[in-house]
Amino acid sequence: MKIIRNIPMAIEFMSALPELTKHKKNIYKYRDLEDFEKEREYILKATSTWGKRLIRDLNINLNIIGKENLPEKGPVVFVANHQGYGDIPVCCAALDKFQTGFIAKSSLQKLPFYGEWIQNIRSVMIDRGDPRESLRAIETAISYIHQGFSIVVFPEGHRSKGHEIGEFKKGSLRLATKPGVPVIPISINGTYKLFEEKGYMQGNFNVDFLIHPAIETAGMSRSEASNLAASVEQIVRKGLEELKSR
Repeated sequence: MKIIRNIPMAIEFMSALPELTKHKKNIYKYRDLEDFEKEREYILKATSTWGKRLIRDLNINLNIIGKENLPEKGPVVFVANHQGYGDIPVCCAALDKFQTGFIAKSSLQKLPFYGEWIQNIRSVMIDRGDPRESLRAIETAISYIHQGFSIVVFPEGHRSKGHEIGEFKKGSLRLATKPGVPVIPISINGTYKLFEEKGYMQGNFNVDFLIHPAIETAGMSRSEASNLAASVEQIVRKGLEELKSR
């Protein structure tokens, strides 16, 4: 029964795919030319139109709070709690001034059609069961940041599937502290309703997206950098509690 209920949403995700694929040629073109500014421009066109289309078609009421906290330009590392699959299109729709790749689990590479695109937008795939491979993936993400690309990371490492929030992995923000770029904490509430709440996809619900002030990492002491994940977790956790009480 759940498989049958998922068919309309699967069709919706497939029908939104052209929003990504129509920019593929230019993304590859400027990547090959090492014109990273133009590459970011076309990745942003692809992801923002894709995210906004899904938000519209699924009748998700996206309430963005604190957009004034976003800097004028990147690169930055966005750090958010991870309630469900809906976090990715919501981030793409809300962060419509930034090209954003994602730190994503390696199994997502196997998604039909979408697996390729997760990587094409400068995401980095991590096999959390292989520490050495995970370290190499973080170094890849850092190289993207040096090229001017912004990254979204979910430091819990898994979907909470509800209102709760897990511990942020201590080393998860090394990709921000090593290149010395700003960290922007984000509290998200409501995305679990897309799929995780009932085990099949649904629409017509509210999502709150709270953008906190940026944290500068340039010049951080080793101790501050080591404690950054815990500090950001507290900011995101407090913001989530505020959203839940609305």
